[in-house]
Amino acid sequence: MTLYEEWAAKSQGDAAQPAEKFWKDYLPREQKIYEHLLENKKNSIKTTVAGLACAHNLAEFEAVGFLDGISGALDEEHSFEDALGGTPVNISFNFEALFKKMVEYKAKHLYSLPQWENIFDLDTRKQLMREQQQSGTVIRDRKVSRNDPCPCGSGKKYKKCCGMND
Repeated sequence: MTLYEEWAAKSQGDAAQPAEKFWKDYLPREQKIYEHLLENKKNSIKTTVAGLACAHNLAEFEAVGFLDGISGALDEEHSFEDALGGTPVNISFNFEALFKKMVEYKAKHLYSLPQWENIFDLDTRKQLMREQQQSGTVIRDRKVSRNDPCPCGSGKKYKKCCGMND
């Protein structure tokens, strides 16, 4: 079983350890990593999977899970599905993209960390949050009614022009 497969299995839970217990144990340690990165304004990680795990008191499969979770904010696309303990980790990420990903995943415990104050002021954080929330909003054009002018510009009513076959 690969580290990624172990991560997937443990994070979904089983009879030995339900998912709720796994996440209760893991999330505070994940939060410490983000606190460290934000406190130090560190937007890159250069180590190995095992080095990341050791530095942050994680199992290697949890380090792979962390890397998979942060992958949406990385400057370059990476896959950690085949990662091993000795696999080099050389990643960089954008703080703006990271903040937006946290908002997208509804990870309030992460996007409301006080360490974000070192990166963005309150107005910027609010703006980023608004942008991310609006990015998932679909705004549809007003539907053309039968008696409206045809959108093709012919000057005819829609029902006598492009809507004739509807």
